[in-house]
Amino acid sequence: MTTAVFQPRPTLALLVWALLLIPGGVYAQEKIPFSPPSEDSLPANKFGDMVRLGKEMFVHTDKLLSKYVGNGLTCANCHLDAGRHANSAPLWAAYTIYPAYRKKTGEVNTFEQRLQGCFKYSMNGQAPPAGSPELTALTTYAFWLATGAPVGVSLPGQGYPILAKPAQPPSIERGATLYAANCALCHAENGGGTMLDGSYVFPPLWGKDSFNWGAGMHRIDIAAGFIKANMPLSKPNSLSDQQAWDLAAFVDSHERPQDPRFQGDVAATKKTFHNNEQCFYGDKVDGHVLGSP
Repeated sequence: MTTAVFQPRPTLALLVWALLLIPGGVYAQEKIPFSPPSEDSLPANKFGDMVRLGKEMFVHTDKLLSKYVGNGLTCANCHLDAGRHANSAPLWAAYTIYPAYRKKTGEVNTFEQRLQGCFKYSMNGQAPPAGSPELTALTTYAFWLATGAPVGVSLPGQGYPILAKPAQPPSIERGATLYAANCALCHAENGGGTMLDGSYVFPPLWGKDSFNWGAGMHRIDIAAGFIKANMPLSKPNSLSDQQAWDLAAFVDSHERPQDPRFQGDVAATKKTFHNNEQCFYGDKVDGHVLGSP
């Protein structure tokens, strides 16, 4: 007589959790979209007030945080729709993946430290002190946008899209033609942006009021992903991958503020900080070594 061996059967709930949590599970495969909360849901209390203040600082960084900003940009220039827009480095997708190791710093950074880096590089300024009211407001805004998002999970729309290498090497010359046809109307022929009442309504893409040589957007691959998903502003994803690469090459082949990590010599700075990047820092373009004083 054979003795039956009891084998417990997992409940449906356990099976669902297993699929959600194991590597390659349902969540990883389907990449469930996330939507940040509506502003209508903000409470009428001090927390809600802090979130609103953080949003105002994010959108009007040049005016409200001018002592920390060294160019003409705002946070919302690269993080579109006040940090809500997918594939434009949205805040809700960034907040939940920190603390994290960053190759750029060689350290594990908190979200607050990540914000400080944005002021140093993208804003070409100086970072607000840790624990300052400014960083508290910005962090609170990001925290609220991430309401309900899973922690430690790479969400769809995080960062900028990563484009495959183009069929042809990125061309500054082709990019110049594309820029004139698709970008100059808003960002000006000289890349200096468009101003209204003392503020940029369309940001400068190079020159003294743009991001510096340490910002992520100076890298051709990162700029290409941003351009492909978001530009021209009214026609995202209308450019081919090759066109996005070419445009990024053209934009990033222009001079901009120095890398804050500058070691007194362009070649040394390039070797230390830019050697494995797709960028023009330290290269000669039109007879000028980019990044040279």
